[in-house]
Amino acid sequence: MERAIRNFLSQESAGGILLMISVVVAMIFANSPLSGMYQGFLETEMQVRLGSLDIDKTLIHWINDGLMAIFFMLIGLEVKRELLEGALSSRAQASLPTFAAIGGMVFPAAVYLIFNYSDPITQAGWAIPAATDIAFALGIMALLGSRVPVALKVFLLALAIIDDLGVVVIIALFYSTDLSTISLVIAAAAIVGLIGLNRKGVTSLAPYGVVGMILWIAVLKSGVHATLAGVIIAFCIPLRAKDGSSPSESLEHSLHPWSTFIILPIFAFANAGVDLSGMSLSSLLSPVPLGIALGLLVGKPLGIMLFSFVAVKLKLAVLPEGMGWRHITPVAVMCGIGFTMSMFISSLAFTGDSQMYGDYARLGILLGSLASALIGYFWLSKVLPEKGEKA
Repeated sequence: MERAIRNFLSQESAGGILLMISVVVAMIFANSPLSGMYQGFLETEMQVRLGSLDIDKTLIHWINDGLMAIFFMLIGLEVKRELLEGALSSRAQASLPTFAAIGGMVFPAAVYLIFNYSDPITQAGWAIPAATDIAFALGIMALLGSRVPVALKVFLLALAIIDDLGVVVIIALFYSTDLSTISLVIAAAAIVGLIGLNRKGVTSLAPYGVVGMILWIAVLKSGVHATLAGVIIAFCIPLRAKDGSSPSESLEHSLHPWSTFIILPIFAFANAGVDLSGMSLSSLLSPVPLGIALGLLVGKPLGIMLFSFVAVKLKLAVLPEGMGWRHITPVAVMCGIGFTMSMFISSLAFTGDSQMYGDYARLGILLGSLASALIGYFWLSKVLPEKGEKA
């Protein structure tokens, strides 16, 4: 049994499978007699107090503000590595996924706004279908094993990373409210401290952890979303030390299993439980879920393909070696798996009086992501060779 568990956890698809299981379990809890217990558990108050510092939030907020900050730190580490040494380190490598990611953010948002242009409240959800879930998308692709060429995996990874970086900017610009000047000053001082550690060549992770915790608390109290602290911390940790070691990569490797097998499944369980009672076909066809589902399923691949095609035709980018449009197209569909990031943005977009739209948003995310996963998987399976690495 222990060997079987190890084998499962070593598979690339394991993270995606665990996310799917978490979604199913959340849906079962939310639509069963256990619904009250499920919601009550997520609304459990948890307080941390040290002198005048008081952080009092519900369990779901601790998950979304705390655990997801660690996930965003991992994204920051991946982005930094790819920018300096990986798939985004040269213009030739970064051009196509950059154009694709821009199109993949603009078009889904436009599709959503087509359905919600007349309602200023639901307009706040415009960025929900703009995100791509790295773990889910790579997990679905990994189900095809060695049939997927490395170049295609790199393209998807680079596109998703740029996409997530764009989402970080969107959160900072459009989903931060009621800013606290004092907290922002403390956060700025913490950032200066982190940069100072980097400039002095400090490679021990402990000082970054201490200053990073101060930054996270300050950002949490400032009104800017706390997960952004994770990205800032990641960018300040040195990629290479003088002895050739990599503190950044060491932390990335340490965080990856925690993120894949614990943080993201917990996030999915806490956020995917949509109560379907009282919902009908008319609910599904209402502007919010329909705009999100079609934004993911139609807007995402349309934007990716159009921007990619124009970039290649204008010689601003080139297709990955050995790849054609028939390979890129199903990957573009697969990018419509917005799940984790889309769920996260929906929790920011619909709060307070507009919280009633949260379930509708999650329903649209689930349907759009599921359709994108199934269509993308079977389409890619058709265009790839049965065996081998060459396409």
